[in-house]
Amino acid sequence: MRRAIYPGSFDPATFGHMDMIERSSRMVDELVVAVLNNSAKIPLFSVEERVSMLEEITGHLPNIKITSFQGLLIDHAREVGASIVIRGLRAVTDFEYELQIAQTNRTIDSGIDTVFLTTSLEYAYLSSTIVKEVASYGGDISKFVPKQLMDKIYAKYR
Repeated sequence: MRRAIYPGSFDPATFGHMDMIERSSRMVDELVVAVLNNSAKIPLFSVEERVSMLEEITGHLPNIKITSFQGLLIDHAREVGASIVIRGLRAVTDFEYELQIAQTNRTIDSGIDTVFLTTSLEYAYLSSTIVKEVASYGGDISKFVPKQLMDKIYAKYR
C-alpha cells in the first residue's frame, strides 16, 4: 500500500489545502492529513477543532485519514507507515525552506521521500494567515474556505 502524509497547521483549512489534499489523494492508496500541534504558535483553532473540520470537509474522499501530531514530522510519518511526504509550493520562496526540511528528513530516514506539488494558480496567493486577517475584519472569506468552515471562523472573531 502506498501511503503518504500531508502535514500542516490547517488553521484554518483553505481551498488551497483542499486542492492539495484532493490531488495528492489520487496519487496514493491512503493519504494521512496530519495536523501539527505547534506549541510555539497560538492557533485560532485547537488541534481537535482542526481535525474535526478536516474530517468534515474531506468526508467525500474515501482514502483520507486525519491525524494530529507533535514533534518531528518524520517520526509521525513512521508511526502511520507513510513512505511519502507531500508538500505544497506556492512560490519560489517556499521551495528553499521546504527543500531544507526535505533534505533533513531524508537524512534522518532515507526510506521516506518528499514530493513537492505546486499549488493550483487560483490558490497561489492563499494562506491561512490571509483568511484569518480578512475574517478578523468581517470580510468575505467565501472564496478562500469551504462554506462548512465559514461560520466557525467568523465565530472565533465575535
